[in-house]
Amino acid sequence: MTSPNRAIILAAGQGKRLLPLTEARPKCLIELSGRALLAWQLLRLQAAGVQEAVIVTGFRADAVEAEVAALSLDMPVRLAFNPFYTVSDNTASCWIVRQEFDREVLVLNGDTLFGPGVAERLLAAPPAEITVAIDRKPAYDADDMKVLTEAGRLVAIGKTIEAYDAESIGFLRFSVEGAAKFAAGVEKVLQTPDGLRRWYLSVIDELARAGVDVKVASIEGLEWGEMDFPQDVENLNRLSSGWTAPARA
Repeated sequence: MTSPNRAIILAAGQGKRLLPLTEARPKCLIELSGRALLAWQLLRLQAAGVQEAVIVTGFRADAVEAEVAALSLDMPVRLAFNPFYTVSDNTASCWIVRQEFDREVLVLNGDTLFGPGVAERLLAAPPAEITVAIDRKPAYDADDMKVLTEAGRLVAIGKTIEAYDAESIGFLRFSVEGAAKFAAGVEKVLQTPDGLRRWYLSVIDELARAGVDVKVASIEGLEWGEMDFPQDVENLNRLSSGWTAPARA
């Protein structure tokens, strides 16, 4: 199994819980220690050896395009617009770029900030059809995307599952076979009445329960965080305050 050379970033949402910070920009463009969250993501992916990125946009797609154009990147970055972003969740964003799941690929939430070593640890994980990066902590809140694991295997994932021992950080790796199964699962979910409102990780949950080889890769001890609420901006600024731009691979 080789390493994915393509990363898909799901960044269509506005981030209404962050208003007024997101009144005129999506949350992926909020600055953290002098750089937009999206810029940190792209620079770290490039440093880890990713060769191309696809960003699913929605709210203020023009601002995302301008940010990407202003960055000095060696890898090409393509943008795909999700016209349903105001009425859908991120499963629809995955459907918009379903043709990109034709190879090994990484998928990253647009609100996940990750520090040195995180992408590298996910890329170095043992082969699996789907690998979900996880972290562990003493307690979890209602907004955490909780995960139940067993001997390195993902048993269940969701915000409301009753038994759990970890949380997803919103960063996944797919093999060729796993990517194909995921794309088919997305297509199936979007044919259901509530499909537009489903998180893409609900597809991962269904695949795991159906016996697909879904494993976890722990990034315990490494720095990361997600941006959902105003307090998160302060926390992520503090987390990234000592970071420097990662060197290219």
